[in-house]
Amino acid sequence: MPTLHLSQDAEADALLSRDPLALLTGMLLDQQIQMEKAFRGPQVLRERLGHDLDAGELAERHDLAELFATPPAIHRFPGSMAGRVQELCRYLVEHHGGSAAAVWEGVDDGAELLRRLKALPGFGEQKAKIFLALLGKQLNVRPAGWREAAGAYGDEDAFRSVADVTSPETLLRVRAYKQSVKAAAKKAAG
Repeated sequence: MPTLHLSQDAEADALLSRDPLALLTGMLLDQQIQMEKAFRGPQVLRERLGHDLDAGELAERHDLAELFATPPAIHRFPGSMAGRVQELCRYLVEHHGGSAAAVWEGVDDGAELLRRLKALPGFGEQKAKIFLALLGKQLNVRPAGWREAAGAYGDEDAFRSVADVTSPETLLRVRAYKQSVKAAAKKAAG
């Protein structure tokens, strides 16, 4: 089993590597906060729960927002992100028997996998393509046409997103790429 390095924390990365729900949750949390904090979120939640993540349980927890908000907060917007995690978990229960891995297991077409990812609450086009690239590049989930379905995020030697973070060095390369994109957009707008 490959070891991910998305949170830059050994314990959190071990959880992401073995628990598909933790990985999906981390990807969901990866917005408006630093990537490493987002991907440490599932481990913090696991510690606060006292056990591994379970979609059925999370979907029904009435205190999830409180768990997210307990200092240090799991996310900058703990209430809304706890709600989004619950929506994701409810969807997984309803459509995939509560199994996050069922979203991608047995899918033999990249376009179909992209469709399944885009159907997840909180996963728009870009997030779905990035997650598809992450699955292909780092977890060997490679249905036919996965690179094409992932778009530029599937490019082999790209350092565009979390899909390309495998070490502290690659994290810096991804950050540099994102900064150059922002600078170019700012220059074009101004």
